[in-house]
Amino acid sequence: MKILVFGASSSRESINRAFARHAAHRLQSEFLGDLEIDEMDLNDYEMPIYSIDRELEMGIPRPAQHFFEQVGGADGLVISYAEHNGFYSAAFKNIFDWASRIAMKVFQGTPKLALSTSIGSRGGANVLRATLESAPHFGAEIVASMSLPRFRDNFDVELGRVTNEEYRSKLGLALSQFATRLSEIGSEPKLPAIST
Repeated sequence: MKILVFGASSSRESINRAFARHAAHRLQSEFLGDLEIDEMDLNDYEMPIYSIDRELEMGIPRPAQHFFEQVGGADGLVISYAEHNGFYSAAFKNIFDWASRIAMKVFQGTPKLALSTSIGSRGGANVLRATLESAPHFGAEIVASMSLPRFRDNFDVELGRVTNEEYRSKLGLALSQFATRLSEIGSEPKLPAIST
């Protein structure tokens, strides 16, 4: 079983990438030992800003097709969303906009653990709320979600883990729910990803 993991940010020191990575490794170590983790870096998917004119001129760029294929080929998604001005980062939104031109159901029914974190007290709550509301319309099955506030106070970057016990427990519950869903689909035949 394979999960695709990424922080929805292009920052090379992304706290959301660190949070998503921690969640994935905890999922593997505590719940699903045979899990394969495929970590994605949004910097590998840089493309021109989407516009219909560019699409008509150049078609769908190969990075968008690859992103779409990676999502469709995974058994589960662990995504931690960076909040930029209350919404998705421009880097993620552009990749998503291009991928949606392949098929509107970008997430292709793949079960998802939706996370967010920020240095502030709300933990990216606005962007997490946005994804909980919108992602199902784009083919996501959101199994569980969690936001981590005050990242620098509650996460040890060197150890790569949540240090606050309350938030460790909340993440553990979300991971347990996600692991249960992944185990359920592990016995079901996987439908082929949508061809690009």
